[in-house]
Parts: sequence; structure tokens; C-alpha cells
Amino acid sequence: MLDRVIEEWGGHEDLWLFGYGSLIWRPDFGFVERHPARVHGWHRALKMWSRVNRGTVENPGLVFGLLSGGSCRGMVFRVPAADGLETLGRLWLREMPTGVYDPKWLECVTPHSTVRALAFTLSRRSPNFTGELSDERYRRIFESAVGRYGTSLDYAQQTLLELRRHSIHDAALSRLVKLAEARLSAQADSAALHAPVYPSPSPSKPESTSEE
Repeated sequence: MLDRVIEEWGGHEDLWLFGYGSLIWRPDFGFVERHPARVHGWHRALKMWSRVNRGTVENPGLVFGLLSGGSCRGMVFRVPAADGLETLGRLWLREMPTGVYDPKWLECVTPHSTVRALAFTLSRRSPNFTGELSDERYRRIFESAVGRYGTSLDYAQQTLLELRRHSIHDAALSRLVKLAEARLSAQADSAALHAPVYPSPSPSKPESTSEE
């Protein structure tokens, strides 16, 4: 699949990449331009199982996928042609350790122009697509799933913060993060309520002193 992407890119022009999740706040590659961008016909969704980066085989976590339908605001990055091959290789190690994404070249509209950028999309036919999850299932995943890059909740929170920093509103993600944080807050309140209370030690009487 990487060979196909390299062939489609060609290597003669600068490489454009579209980020909609962690690539926005942790790109891990050098770039010479970055612009807000929108793609039509695709939307960001926290509906992909992660068994390496944000979870394990035994306890899968969640990461974002780019699903067909709607539109998505994110960021595009321009990588110089000379660095394109190395950048793609590093991205593959990070994003495609198990080949879960379906990389596609998408038209991304920026404030300046429209660019053709590589994006990591997710097919609904993929076994890594979660389908619809209940609020309770999201809560359990946020509470327990952790992988080599950290927890699913941290991933969701970091993405939400970065989106807001770029004035990108994602109502679905905001709702899920609030859901998880409310659960954690309730658990903390419950733990404090049931914490054992130990009596304070009686103040010791001061020792008497005498002058010689």
C-alpha cells in the first residue's frame, strides 16, 4: 500500500498531508507550511479500534477515522519533495502498524487554494470500524484503554483542545469528552465521600520546664 501511495504521489512535487486527529497536535514530521483546511464528503469520527497506539488486543482503545459523508475541518501540511519519502515512511510506522487505514488523496480547501493531500480514511467494511457504540461503552473504553502512546481519553482530550485552539468546533467529540469527564468526576466525588475518616491525634501536653 505504501508503494502505491508513493507511486501516486510521484515524488516530483511537494507532499501535502491532511491531519484531522493527532496529526494536528503531534505531526512528528517537518513541514514548511500549515493551513486550516476542509474536506467535503468525509467526517471525523472516534469509531476505529486501536489495539496498539491507544489500546491492546485484550482491551482495544479508540482513535479517529475519516469516514465517508459530511465534511471535516482539519489542517494540511506541506512537506518538501526532498523529504517526502522519509516522511511517508515514518507516517506508515506510526499510522499503519497493522494496515488499518485506507489512504486516499483528497481535495482539501484552504483559505488560499485547493490542494491534493493524503488522508488516512476508514472504510465501514473494515473490521476495525466500531460501528455505533453506546455511551456506556465509550465510558468503559475511556476509563480503561491504554496503548503505547497513552490512553484513549487523553487522545480525545488532546485532539479536542487542539481543534478548539484552531477554532474548529466538533460537537460529537465535545459531547464524548464531557461524558467521560463527568464519569471521572462522579467517581472522584464518590471516592472522597467514602474515604475513611481517622480521628485527629490528641494534642500532646507540653513538657514542663524548670530553671536551674
